Amino acid sequence: MQVKINIDGGSRGNPGPGASAYVICDKQGKILSQEGYFMPHCTNNQAEYTALKLALLKSAELGAKELFIESDSLLLVKQYLGEYKIKNPDLAARMQVIRQLAKPFTIHIKHVLREFNKAPDALANKAMDAKESIGFNPLARVAQDDEILASNASKQNIVNGVEVKPVVRKEATPKKPAQLDLFSDF
Repeated sequence: MQVKINIDGGSRGNPGPGASAYVICDKQGKILSQEGYFMPHCTNNQAEYTALKLALLKSAELGAKELFIESDSLLLVKQYLGEYKIKNPDLAARMQVIRQLAKPFTIHIKHVLREFNKAPDALANKAMDAKESIGFNPLARVAQDDEILASNASKQNIVNGVEVKPVVRKEATPKKPAQLDLFSDF
């Protein structure tokens, strides 16, 4: 399945409270998923990278194979394509994770002007204003170290023509420690 993805991220204060957002559509333009992911403290670039990471995770969840990604972050696009070096150690580590997540896909990524990337921008701003993650068909699970738990607010919101709700993630099932076998060498 082919999908079109628009991503954006932002931070108020840089660093400060921020959000990452993705909007995933099918070939006909129908929104399959959109999410504004609230981040209590991040930089603009960390939010942009997180938006790409979350979009890749959701694309895998949807079963997509070919991704057409648009971002208004020239830095992110050029660094993903290897045209710019990644000097910041935090961003370099994030890019390693992104490259691993990208392996199963055929990816086409390009830079677009901000005026052609309004949908994820609106969603990121809505999440920053609400100080919580919001979405329509949001990502089911995010790794616990990245997880920001949504509050129990139940406001009705329409973003990009689709109702978005506070995101409540599935809890990760804790792993039980393996029972040690003290007598296996006897």
